[in-house]
Amino acid sequence: MTSLWQRFLKSLAPPQRAQKVPEQDHDQIYSQYRMRVFIGIFIGYAGYYLVRKNISLMIPSLEEAYGYSKSQQGLILGATSLCYGLSKFMMGWVSDRSNAKVFLTLGLLGSALISCAYGLFPALFSSYALLIVLMGLNGWFQGMGWAPCGRVMVHWFSVGERGSKMAVWNVAHNVGQSIPALFVSLGAVALIGQSAPMLIPGMCALVVAGLSYYFVEDTPASVGLPPVEEYKGEKPQTHERHSRHLTPRQEFYYYVLYNKYLWYLALANLFIYLARYAVIDWLPIYLIQERHFSPELAGFSYSLYELAGIPGTLLCGWMSDRYFQGRRAPAGVLFMVLVSIVLYIYWFLPNDQVVLINFCVLALGFLIYGPVMLVGLHAIDLVPKSVAGTAAGFTGLFGYVGGATCANALFGWIVDSYGWNGGFILLFFSCAAAILFLSFTWQVGRNHQSSRIKIKKLPIGLSFGVR
Repeated sequence: MTSLWQRFLKSLAPPQRAQKVPEQDHDQIYSQYRMRVFIGIFIGYAGYYLVRKNISLMIPSLEEAYGYSKSQQGLILGATSLCYGLSKFMMGWVSDRSNAKVFLTLGLLGSALISCAYGLFPALFSSYALLIVLMGLNGWFQGMGWAPCGRVMVHWFSVGERGSKMAVWNVAHNVGQSIPALFVSLGAVALIGQSAPMLIPGMCALVVAGLSYYFVEDTPASVGLPPVEEYKGEKPQTHERHSRHLTPRQEFYYYVLYNKYLWYLALANLFIYLARYAVIDWLPIYLIQERHFSPELAGFSYSLYELAGIPGTLLCGWMSDRYFQGRRAPAGVLFMVLVSIVLYIYWFLPNDQVVLINFCVLALGFLIYGPVMLVGLHAIDLVPKSVAGTAAGFTGLFGYVGGATCANALFGWIVDSYGWNGGFILLFFSCAAAILFLSFTWQVGRNHQSSRIKIKKLPIGLSFGVR
């Protein structure tokens, strides 16, 4: 048993530096590997979303079959979000010191197996306590997805090209999360049964895990290539040079815990995620119970929300580069203002306006995912590569433990107590708070060096005069 555990830990460790590739072959081999690793993290992260919140499509049937109240339903969804946020932060730190190839695959396998278990044994849904525990465990496995992808991104793509690459990669979760709803809208429940939203995505995720393992490589050094900045002829960022002289603990204090801009982003992320998940997690039951949609039509609307996020994310990232010179906050603020306007229209549309209701759902998906992407991108831009996963995990901790958990548990309680109008009021408050905290980073752009943040004294007894 000890030997197996040691072999497992060894497999998680970053691979040793491979034999150097001849310089004349750098262009060809770098190009091949960059395409491979990008495909790997794209399909891998899409796989995570296949099995992250597919249980939200089961919520209406759970209420009907087992009598779970909306508060209980919110706790089921909240268990995933809470454990995801904790895992994203803690496992982000582990990921920074692990082999992304193995780490990414391991989390996806765990999450896929839980989804398959519920798909094969629907009687498991009858145990509320077990459902909470397994959804929490699913959230923990889910927290192992973003950080290794972020690690791959910062090692294989330079700062000057990372914005556009990150925007394209970020639409992976729209692709992944829309697929379970498409199965429902195409009649998979009628063919396979009520557990289809759990079983089919779970089986697909198992296949994706194998493909992701095949495509992903940890760093350029692991295949004998130089760092991407050296290959691109770019100077390392100032914080990269200074971080070489710090211990991991010092890096955490200096670049994460005492980085005021990261705190602003984390707080903005809390409210962005509250709005994002309050809409998408409660969309099926809201449309079925309040708008009198059929389950198939609600599944179609769910897919619209996710798929619309693809062009919206790309547009938001492009605008932040093209029109705001690498500053992420202005584009994020603009999109969140538009989210508020669309929410107001969506709230007051009459039930017979099915086309307009679906258009509002589409518009919300188009607008909300741009700010989601920008927070993660901005976080890893502000810190050295060695703590990129930790920084993303820090903002994710707020987004999921605070935002997504409130979107599930708090939103469910508010709807139970005050109706859907109370829920919409909470959404408007969330949009306003997100806009406020994003505005605090208005002037911080891609060319801003986080090492210019002045920190006079740290708890570890070190003083930094770095500018």
